[in-house]
Amino acid sequence: MNENTFYKLDYYNLISHLKTYAVTQLGKNLLDKITPSPYIKVVSKRLAETAEAKYLLSSVGGIPINGVGNIDFIIEQVEKGIVLECDGLLQVCEFLRGCRKLKEFISAKQDYIPILSGYSLSITPLTNIEEEISQSISKGRIDISASKELKRIRRHIDIEQSKIEEKLAKFMRSHKSYLQDSFFSKRGEHYTIPIKSSYKNQVDGTVIDESSKGSTVFIEPKVISKHTVALSILKAEEATEEYRILAELTNYVYNSLAEIQANIEVIGTYDLIFAKGKYAVAIDGTKPIINNHGYTNIISGKHPLLTGNVVPFSLSIGKNYRNLVITGPNAGGKTIVLKAVGLLTLATQLGLFLPVKMGTEISIYEKIFVDIGDNQSLENALSTFSSHVKNLSSIIKQTNKSTLLLFDEIGSGTEPNEGAALAIAILEEVYKKGAITISSTHYGEIKNFSLMHPDFENAAMKFDPNTLEPLYQLVIGTSGESNALFISKKMGISSHILERAEKYIATKQYNLELIMESKIRTEEIKSETINVYYTKGDKVLLTELDQEAIIYKPQDDLGNVVVFIDGQMQTVYEKRVKLLIPATELYPDEYNLDSLFIDFKTRKFEKDIARGSKKALKQVNKEIRRPKSN
Repeated sequence: MNENTFYKLDYYNLISHLKTYAVTQLGKNLLDKITPSPYIKVVSKRLAETAEAKYLLSSVGGIPINGVGNIDFIIEQVEKGIVLECDGLLQVCEFLRGCRKLKEFISAKQDYIPILSGYSLSITPLTNIEEEISQSISKGRIDISASKELKRIRRHIDIEQSKIEEKLAKFMRSHKSYLQDSFFSKRGEHYTIPIKSSYKNQVDGTVIDESSKGSTVFIEPKVISKHTVALSILKAEEATEEYRILAELTNYVYNSLAEIQANIEVIGTYDLIFAKGKYAVAIDGTKPIINNHGYTNIISGKHPLLTGNVVPFSLSIGKNYRNLVITGPNAGGKTIVLKAVGLLTLATQLGLFLPVKMGTEISIYEKIFVDIGDNQSLENALSTFSSHVKNLSSIIKQTNKSTLLLFDEIGSGTEPNEGAALAIAILEEVYKKGAITISSTHYGEIKNFSLMHPDFENAAMKFDPNTLEPLYQLVIGTSGESNALFISKKMGISSHILERAEKYIATKQYNLELIMESKIRTEEIKSETINVYYTKGDKVLLTELDQEAIIYKPQDDLGNVVVFIDGQMQTVYEKRVKLLIPATELYPDEYNLDSLFIDFKTRKFEKDIARGSKKALKQVNKEIRRPKSN
């Protein structure tokens, strides 16, 4: 199997779903590692294991495996010679207790679950280690009963602590006026009394700490110093003895590492098997019949990951025909059927029960290849079709007689005739190699080829003829009706046109007769040329520039027009000018059209001269007297 197959068929989603039924990290890790087996004996054993797990879960409701945790990291520490702390040893103890209880539980049911009970023989109960740890550690610390020496040390610790507390109580009674509070406390390993700062020099002892505001100092009185030294020595002896006990318990674990690691493997295997059993119970799954000669007969099957109101499908291949071509409407379920067949096959090879009816038979394959969806790669600039063909090329090279091929819209993505021809050639090639092939298509040529080939069969996805909605039902032995023709009939296209269309689809023999001459319009429609004559002041559009302008001079004999645009005159060919508004509609009869071609500043200056403006006359005289440059 390859990664593309797993990815396209949602295999990893199925594994993730199975992991939700595992209760230990051991089982989840094994589910990540397990792969579909191409060997029928392995698959048969896996299915038998799942059957026993389903029986056990259905009859007793659960198994005592929940408390068994993952101790791989702890075992690694032991292998490195690290002495375990109380927490690590308790986890080992819990694991060993879980192994013992599971072995007892399975052994009691061995007559009904022979395969699963066989695994329990590999579980070694390490009761001595379990008891040593549980007796030596209590409530997260080493128990006083773990050794006589520890018991002696802790008794002396209690004595010294009592003496310290008695002396502190006596000291506080005699120094009431110095006290900030009426109790003593521990600061680290020091017993201290809260003294008002103003009296700190009147108390014989060592200042250990002070309050944040400085109003209180915490002093260890000198009267308890002898006892605190003795207590420190006893604490050190206690730590030494506790470490010795932890090292001894860790050594017990180290000496039984081989048995513990074997137990870990068995517990993981049990959790994996019972995860498959829980999945079988959850989906009310059926154990499929299996073979290795390419025959698959799915009865009322569903996609393993789909939930809710899913329409089941039935499909048979490998006995009367080895190639199935599925046709039908877009979004009609063709791709889902392909994916479902592929994932049901992979699930079988994992040893899973399936969402199918009793009597379903699944073939085991060495290889499963799929070509589904758009594999366009932006990195190497392959087109969708190129990527599609590249995948097909790789599949063809690897195909053998133990291969299941699933092709979605084979030959699509290019010119239909070429695509259909290529698809048929590929189907022929993989057929010669002995593969089982299920493909979907829209191409009539492929349907016709399948109809004529004795080892091919057509199937169709049904749709409602009234609503034209897909029904997601697969019908073997028929090719899908042309939706285009069916819809055309519903929309009122004449039956004789549709009959001809069906004939053309089937025979490719087209009617090439010329129509009668009397049916042709012979009267020519003469084009009328409309000439536009421009006048000064017309508002026009310069089509090439997409800008408006004003006609200054109408067209001459050569068809050139002078226009005023952006304060300048330009000569333009009349075909590049379009009339927007004639001057007669823009200006009154007496309007001075020449003023259109002079900017505002110049027009104002001329008006000022006409009315005798002194400022304007002065400017004229100034211009007259200005020396001309050579």
